[in-house]
Amino acid sequence: MEHTLRVRRLDPRATLPMYHSDLAAGLDLSACLPEPVTLAPGRIALIPTGLVVAIAPGFEGQVRPRSGLSTRHGVTMPNTPGTIDADYRGPLIVPLINLGRDGFVVEHGLRIAQMVIAPVVRVRIEEVADLDPTARGVGGFGSTGR
Repeated sequence: MEHTLRVRRLDPRATLPMYHSDLAAGLDLSACLPEPVTLAPGRIALIPTGLVVAIAPGFEGQVRPRSGLSTRHGVTMPNTPGTIDADYRGPLIVPLINLGRDGFVVEHGLRIAQMVIAPVVRVRIEEVADLDPTARGVGGFGSTGR
């Protein structure tokens, strides 16, 4: 099933999101910068894409790290996945954090993240006195095995 993602460039140099293989789930997002940004170890920077998107009602944009940046350089996102709601019309900005040991230079045009368009299910909230019991119960992190 194909849907349309409407995209507006805020900067004529901005790269449109694109799939880089026939079966890719994520659209690559690229940095749109007037000059390179050096991301020191442990630092966070907000990297603009130069784009605004209009996501169809009933969907969201999930912005996720690129595996190559994270495994080779330790550059990832501090809030992954980030969510772009269907009613958001502001600039698409990607927060990056450098978890590596060396500084990392983000240059204009570098693919910095990927965006997956996914359906959203909205629920009706019902307050109750008790919840149905389960075998797991109140077990927290790591309680289902090792």
